[in-house]
Amino acid sequence: MIVVLAVTLAGAIGGGVGTAQAEGSRSTYDRQLLFYNHSYGVLDRETADAIEHSGYLADFADFQVRTTTGTGGQTWTGRYLMGRETYLELFGVGDVAGQDGTLGSAGLGLSTERAGDLKTVTERLRSEGVADPIAFLQTRDFGDGVPVPWFDAVLTTTEYDAFGAWAMEYRPEYFADPRGHTEPASFPGDVGRERYLSDGYRTHLMRDVTSVRIAVTEGDLADTVPLLRAGGFAVRTVTGGGVVAERGGTTIRLDAVPRDQAGLRQVDMALDRPVPDRHIERIGHSTLTVGPGSHAVWTFTGNVDEIPGSPAPTRTPTG
Repeated sequence: MIVVLAVTLAGAIGGGVGTAQAEGSRSTYDRQLLFYNHSYGVLDRETADAIEHSGYLADFADFQVRTTTGTGGQTWTGRYLMGRETYLELFGVGDVAGQDGTLGSAGLGLSTERAGDLKTVTERLRSEGVADPIAFLQTRDFGDGVPVPWFDAVLTTTEYDAFGAWAMEYRPEYFADPRGHTEPASFPGDVGRERYLSDGYRTHLMRDVTSVRIAVTEGDLADTVPLLRAGGFAVRTVTGGGVVAERGGTTIRLDAVPRDQAGLRQVDMALDRPVPDRHIERIGHSTLTVGPGSHAVWTFTGNVDEIPGSPAPTRTPTG
């Protein structure tokens, strides 16, 4: 899902926070408030079309292709791999309007599990140097022209090069709408990812996203670090530029690169059951390697090896 589409964008190069630094490898906060919800990437048209028509992906994951209408009537058409708590959203060039639909654009949604935690995230952001966090309500139109409140979101800035991250908290109105096909609450105030997503993953191999690697500009990186820290992630810098954010079940790596090298690079996934052999599926300009064991890795674009420390496209997952 896209959150920045309906926000008035200044379109400046280098974001509006720009001064945050990742230090150490421990979280400043005791309680984790934000968790990896999903990430998206804009791919070349050949790869996006190959993903959309892949018979293998239809078996591998709870795979969907759909067009969504959000706040202000903005629409986007994505290819979705849905897991138990997390998912992946993939676009081709032009599937998203404006700047967000250009090659190499990407995004990261981090969500709360308990109602009210987004307010605490906003307070933490001010402590992290974000003087004026930007609040936003995303809605969803199921086709009848009546928008339903979907989730509240908070951004650090509306100025970005190619990557944006946001904190989000699902709204009770959305859970109450039967068209959302959500699950009953597991505890009072449950607005969690597992409740939001269906159990369709159970009849497929993919279970969840365990790590994601995205190449971003230095400006976009600086604007994202305060959000990661405010969410409770342990953020550390890595050799070559960039950060790794850990804690909460999914590892997030952001590499600092020039704009023309930006984009989604790698996604690691846990499988719902182990497989005995390794399977390599080439899909457009991407390679999905599944097994052996209970892991899969998906690498994107031909320049993935140009990022220092990136594994080869056919590397077998370990662990």
